Amino acid sequence: MLSEPTYQHDSQSRTGILLINLGTPEAPTAKALRPYLKQFLSNSRVIELSPWLWNIVLYGFILNFRPKKSAEKYAQIWMPEGSPLKVHTERQTKLLRTLLEKNLQPAPIVEYAMNIGNPSISTVLQQMKARGCERILTIPLFPQYASSSTAAAMDGVFDSLKNMRNMPAIRSIKQYHDNPGYIAALAQNITEYWQQHGKPNKLIMSFHGIPRKTLDQGDPYHCSCQKTGRLLAAALELNPDQYQVCFQSRFGAAKWLTPYTSEALEQLGQANTARVDVVCPGFVSDCLETLEEIAIEGKETFVKAGGKDFHYIPCLNERDDWIQTLSDLATANLHGWLDQEKSAEETEHSKKLALELGAAE
Repeated sequence: MLSEPTYQHDSQSRTGILLINLGTPEAPTAKALRPYLKQFLSNSRVIELSPWLWNIVLYGFILNFRPKKSAEKYAQIWMPEGSPLKVHTERQTKLLRTLLEKNLQPAPIVEYAMNIGNPSISTVLQQMKARGCERILTIPLFPQYASSSTAAAMDGVFDSLKNMRNMPAIRSIKQYHDNPGYIAALAQNITEYWQQHGKPNKLIMSFHGIPRKTLDQGDPYHCSCQKTGRLLAAALELNPDQYQVCFQSRFGAAKWLTPYTSEALEQLGQANTARVDVVCPGFVSDCLETLEEIAIEGKETFVKAGGKDFHYIPCLNERDDWIQTLSDLATANLHGWLDQEKSAEETEHSKKLALELGAAE
């Protein structure tokens, strides 16, 4: 257990917000991908197999061959500032911080962390504690709850708390798959894209896939994705034959949630569809799964099968309406907390009373 600094009676109690995303390797190289994949694929929330059996596969095959292939994929989408996921998450954090500083007094401290890689949840929580955060709202940046994403991120939070003697109060947002602001931002993002580029014959809403068995085991992810798709289609005034909810990023031989995005794109290509657009509502930041798997591989699959025109619609990223939605989500879930922050005068008065009662300097 980590030691705590001496309690200071004149220290100001602060409220913080921690955005949590999945994570990213430090560089688009096999050397950087190996520890990233090792941490990611060692998580029992992500891989629900017998550890002794999975470790044979992980250490004997995956970590020997996959890092090089993954590095080549990352190299295609790497930005000058770094990984797209990290770049967009950093920008979202700064924009949310600025907006809350404008609208809330006192404004909360806003930071971000990655469940895999850096900056780690443990490190950032310690830094927030050092800045006086005694109340922290965690917002996993996954609109649709899944055990392998949201719950895995919260495991990282709670694992960090195990090492704290003086733990901060914690609140978390489970999901916002049907939040009106989130749906409106998605719809406006797509509408603006169509105003510039025209409309497709079919809109594919591609969500990250998870094993099919998790649905039977009680994971609500599939239902949340379907609801997001239905609400988004209604906001766009689409008929059922104008859109399709699909799932991408299969891994391994087990059956995952269907229909698979790759198969849907191949079928649409074989039908000589004039134009297909793909949007990824389950990702709030563009990343490997959107920029490489969909925008590059998905396009190749569609065109190779006979399709004509393919468009990938970017994620929400730094859109003003998305940052406003994040702000609204945070503000609603901070209810009562900001009122607990004391002014400098109140803090000094508390210290004076404590010293009168015999507290140490």
